[in-house]
Amino acid sequence: MAAHLIADVNIEDAAAFEEYRRDVPATEERYGGRYLGRGGATKVLEGDWEPHRLVIVEFPDMASLMGWYNSPEYARLIEIRKRCASTRIIALEGITPPTA
Repeated sequence: MAAHLIADVNIEDAAAFEEYRRDVPATEERYGGRYLGRGGATKVLEGDWEPHRLVIVEFPDMASLMGWYNSPEYARLIEIRKRCASTRIIALEGITPPTA
């Protein structure tokens, strides 16, 4: 069952964030991750949420997502991200599509 990483990223130092933005896709791909949304336009339909840069990455399953998140190659990038952005990140387990 697919799992999704959803992140709301508030970039505070764009120049420093470039290394993270450049290097993170290759680490996600190694764990089967693929972008469903990445920094596109957003429109709040209800509530008081004020998203910054939203990112949605789909992984084959929660184990793959957590394997990536806890990987040594991503650990280096987490430190970069924490220095130049504030983030809210969740992991969401997908649903099994109904059978026909």
